[in-house]
Amino acid sequence: MTTREERRVQAGRGAAAGGRATAWDRAGDGPEGQMASLSRRFRPRALEEDWPATGQRRGHVLARLFAPPFTAGRDDMQSSRRIGLTKLVHWLEEQPGRTWQGRWVASGADAAGNLGWRDLAGSWLRDTGRAAPSPRTDFIALGRGVLPLICGDVIRPSLGWLLTPAAPKNLAAEMARSRDPGGFAALAALARTDPASAATKDLAVRRIAVILAAKGGTIAGITVGDCLELLDVLADGSGSSTSPYFYQLLHALGTFPAAAPPTVRAFKTPGQLTAEQLVDRYPIASQPVRALIIDYLRERQPAIDHATLRSLSRALAGLFWRDLELHHPGIGSLRLEPGVAAAWKQRVTVKTVRTAGPAGQVTESVVPRHDGMNTLAMVRAFYLDIAQWAVDDPARWGPWAVPCPIRDEEMSRKKERSHRKSRMDQRTRERLPVLPVLAAFVDAARGKAAGLLLAARSAPPGGVFTAAGQTLRRPVMTRHGTSARIWAEDQAAGKRRDLTLEEHRAFWAWAAVEVLRLTGIRIEELAELSHHSFVQYRLPATGELVPLLQIAPSKTDTERLLVIAPELADVLSAIICRIRGADGAVPLVVAYDIHERVWNPPMPLLFQRQTGIEHRPIPIHGIRALLNAALAGTGLKDASGSPLTFTPHDFRRLFITEAVMNGMPPHIAQLVAGHADIRATMGYKAVYPEEVINAHRAFIARRRATRPSEEYRLPTDEEWDGFLGHFERRKVALGDCGRAYAASCIHEHSCVRCPLLRVDPAQRPRLEGIRDNLTARIGEAEREGWTGEAEGLKISLDAARQKLAQLDQRARRAATVHLGMPGPADTAGRVLTAPSRPGPPAEPS
Repeated sequence: MTTREERRVQAGRGAAAGGRATAWDRAGDGPEGQMASLSRRFRPRALEEDWPATGQRRGHVLARLFAPPFTAGRDDMQSSRRIGLTKLVHWLEEQPGRTWQGRWVASGADAAGNLGWRDLAGSWLRDTGRAAPSPRTDFIALGRGVLPLICGDVIRPSLGWLLTPAAPKNLAAEMARSRDPGGFAALAALARTDPASAATKDLAVRRIAVILAAKGGTIAGITVGDCLELLDVLADGSGSSTSPYFYQLLHALGTFPAAAPPTVRAFKTPGQLTAEQLVDRYPIASQPVRALIIDYLRERQPAIDHATLRSLSRALAGLFWRDLELHHPGIGSLRLEPGVAAAWKQRVTVKTVRTAGPAGQVTESVVPRHDGMNTLAMVRAFYLDIAQWAVDDPARWGPWAVPCPIRDEEMSRKKERSHRKSRMDQRTRERLPVLPVLAAFVDAARGKAAGLLLAARSAPPGGVFTAAGQTLRRPVMTRHGTSARIWAEDQAAGKRRDLTLEEHRAFWAWAAVEVLRLTGIRIEELAELSHHSFVQYRLPATGELVPLLQIAPSKTDTERLLVIAPELADVLSAIICRIRGADGAVPLVVAYDIHERVWNPPMPLLFQRQTGIEHRPIPIHGIRALLNAALAGTGLKDASGSPLTFTPHDFRRLFITEAVMNGMPPHIAQLVAGHADIRATMGYKAVYPEEVINAHRAFIARRRATRPSEEYRLPTDEEWDGFLGHFERRKVALGDCGRAYAASCIHEHSCVRCPLLRVDPAQRPRLEGIRDNLTARIGEAEREGWTGEAEGLKISLDAARQKLAQLDQRARRAATVHLGMPGPADTAGRVLTAPSRPGPPAEPS
């Protein structure tokens, strides 16, 4: 397991209630991963051929089903049910079989579906003289009579019968009344807490009743496999809804064991493939070469992640060997002739693109393959690894050790890197000036969408309301109040708008843009931000807590911490307040890693949404779609006049460029960005040419060479105490002074005028007293004609008023912004303390 996966498992276990690791946390053992083993672990209950209720005699069956709780509420309904049940039992009694279930199957009723079976029974009734004068009467009576047989567990129709064409009418109500009143009552109570529509809830209850009818037992006995079996039958049918909402209800009800996945999507997503499965995606004719590539992938697998393993299998089995077999049938050796190798290298660096013209004609064009050099590098590593391993294990690898057809000079990427750097710099130069425009647009769109949604909720059905400069009408819904969505009719455009969805998209587009541009994190890291990401650092001398954002290891498997600026704090606060549950906790969600193809353990992710009663993470492709929709609304154009596009990684380049332009040292930007090499950071920075940066770094190296080594020694205890004492001496009567280390006071300790003073809210009365005193002194100076004194006092008075205004602004922010920072004792947060013997002092930012 890689460092990244270890981090996820630890975070997920900490997120579980009470810190208890569930069986779901431990799922996924085995060579094929958790996805491939889930369906095998959760089997449906086997169909029984005999059980007590189906083996009873006719008299016992009728006596039990004619009595409560199987009786209908109305007399006419009960009379029709008794007639239909009696005729149905007589018909089944004439069929071959030892049990009622056996007779039901032998009669052909189960195969005929829940409508066609009545024709079979009706034909028998007419032949025996038991039919009613009207065929419609028998049709209705038989339909009513079969319900007690099903709810009384006398017969268990198949899922196909129960769903063809639809579940019998009143099946769920009869099951709730006669089979499992307590289970259905608990289910209804749980459904009432969910904002899903009444139609969705009713459908889920009917699906649960179908499982009980086919498998027997009560709701507590339903298994995960039963639900999966039902979903498979629904998927094979035509026109049936395949909503897994009933699975969500059962999981939330606690019906399933702890090992059951919280979402049914875990059974529908592809899992990790083995080395054999990865190679067999390509029909390789040479079996020895196929076995060699599989052995090579197995040898490399422990040191690489699954995404890299997939890329490696594609390069070796698909782009390399399968391509050679197509152009050179019968080839079976890795020793390639010069002409064969040259032709393959030419083919692998380009690809053919087919485009359809306006008249339907298809044109082909050859374009460079963006990963052609990567494929060459993988194939070269394949040859060199085999040659190296042949030294240690000649019997296994020696027969395949041959000269590599790709020379070292062919792997020069200088030109490719230069072109890529030029393209990325141009993207950054185009997008950096318009970034404030995008940020302002998504913020305004969020406010408009929220205003429309609030006004629509306040408007009565059929009422007209105006908000955000738009006049809309609240429609009269047929089932008003049962849907979680708020709709409005735009009469000018002639369409109905889903205001709930519009507000959802506007908010998360704003949140994604703000977090990406204020942190410079990768899109994968954004999707993995959780409530665990908030940590605290306590200054050793003053005890002040500094909020930090912990970025989980991703690309370089390196953890890093970012200081949460006030602007970022506002965004994170809005996100947490939005997703927090009624109990104040951030819901746990399970996310699917599209790169590793595994489901991560439940974690309190920040980017999540509620679908029914299930909380789902907002996937990476969903975040990209939100960004694209927001950009389409801005109307921004690039240099060619085409709509301007932003990728999530563009925000990362913009963040680094802007940080370096505003004075952040490149080596600090490297740590903030999480780059393993400072050259990667310099490659992201676009405004200044590389020569300036290289010359500056060379100047620093020369300057260090001329300085005495004494400057690079470890500080003494006295020096370190002096460094920490500087921050303690910044404490003044009105608050804290923000001047830098080793810097003197440029205002000669006139703190009221100093912009570096951060006033303590507790000292507001003192500051108000200073303001009032200055006002009185100005009046005295003007009366006495001390013009110069009055002018200086007015400057101090303006400064005091500005400080009071800053306090008011901070108070308003504190009243509305709540980060939900976990306490030190909470498992969702930690407190970092400084070591007792730190390293040399750093220049304060």
